[in-house]
Amino acid sequence: MKFSFSTLIVACLVALASISCSKEEVDPIENIFVAPTVAQFKNLRDLALAQHTETATFNAEDGVTFTSNDGAQINIPAGCLTNNGNPVTGAVELTFIDLYAKNDMMATNKPTMGLMPSGDKALLITGGEFFIDVRQNNTLLESSCGFHLLVPFDNTGGEDSEMIMWTGVIDENGNLTWEENENMELFAQGANYFVFGNEFGWTNIDRFYSDPRPKTTMKVKVPEGFDFENSAVYLSYDGEPNALAQLDAYISETKVFSEHYGQIPIGLEAHIIFATAEGDDWRYAIQAVTISANQIYTFTMQDTQVDTYENLVAAINALP
Repeated sequence: MKFSFSTLIVACLVALASISCSKEEVDPIENIFVAPTVAQFKNLRDLALAQHTETATFNAEDGVTFTSNDGAQINIPAGCLTNNGNPVTGAVELTFIDLYAKNDMMATNKPTMGLMPSGDKALLITGGEFFIDVRQNNTLLESSCGFHLLVPFDNTGGEDSEMIMWTGVIDENGNLTWEENENMELFAQGANYFVFGNEFGWTNIDRFYSDPRPKTTMKVKVPEGFDFENSAVYLSYDGEPNALAQLDAYISETKVFSEHYGQIPIGLEAHIIFATAEGDDWRYAIQAVTISANQIYTFTMQDTQVDTYENLVAAINALP
């Protein structure tokens, strides 16, 4: 009997060990997952931005009129470029980027978050985001007589008379905030916006999103191993293809991303987007939500999928 009982105990222990091993085997994500580095995530964003970057070489004394693949046109008049106030001649290179849709804003980390007079941030609806840069031998130049920018209404669904001009400010973490720029001129004529600017860099045709409903904050908990440096959380408002909000604060104690300004309408139909890197691909998840007061939303690793840049932007473009 002793031998039989001991044998039974051993058999039970072996069975328990087998069950334990099987449990571990069916959850391989947790066993082999290694969080992406800051550099890996930044590289994906840089590659996405490169997809939208166009360049042209011209002689400074001749000026240039350049039309982007999306139909935006920039004109830099002849003889206007300077370096520390000194006129520039010879070959120079223009770099131009234009973004209009939330799928491109997400992948490039160029959301439409505008700075309010209170110092809080709120969603902007865009008529186009633009980056303009002119260099000679990698030295950034200025324009003593500014530049002209023409943007078709069709790129963002039609004319909006409430649009004004904004300048993009990128912080030490690479995140972009838009600040109103009263020194730039904007008017609409025919089928286009016309912009007169005097400083290169990021600029934007925008207005604040308007919704009369009561507002709230929101928090989003992401999987273990992710934080503000190697991942991001965005909010896509249903029915607004030319806008993208970002949860720009990360609370390390509770490991949540936060919209802490209290600017999200209660009852809003929206989609939360969690994005990060997985090698040379993107790992992401999209969650449909109806915003309620002070809600915490959660993503798990099982919610995520790994896919290419092209499939990621297609998935976001398909959102309502």
